[in-house]
Amino acid sequence: MGYRHVRMDLDSRCAIQLIQGEDTADHQHAAVIDRFHELLRRDWDVKVSHIYREGNKSADYLASRGHKLDIGFHFVPVTDPALWFYLLYDIEGVSESRLVLNEG
Repeated sequence: MGYRHVRMDLDSRCAIQLIQGEDTADHQHAAVIDRFHELLRRDWDVKVSHIYREGNKSADYLASRGHKLDIGFHFVPVTDPALWFYLLYDIEGVSESRLVLNEG
């Protein structure tokens, strides 16, 4: 689509480490991780950062929904009422409290 600067916010520090790591050959999801590596090597600027799931409710909703689907590409229509709810939630900056015991 021609995007040159991409920001990828993930709520899993483990996923970020796997995506930014090099040695994943023995990992059970090596094929998926390698695909991420291929995408990151393209001619664009990608910033990968950690965000708590409460900071991006629409992404959390899509991830939760994705766990119930078979592996592969799935299209979620923008008309999905729950997705609209969470998008508005994110746009309005509604926040929730969260106790974080260990940042390490």
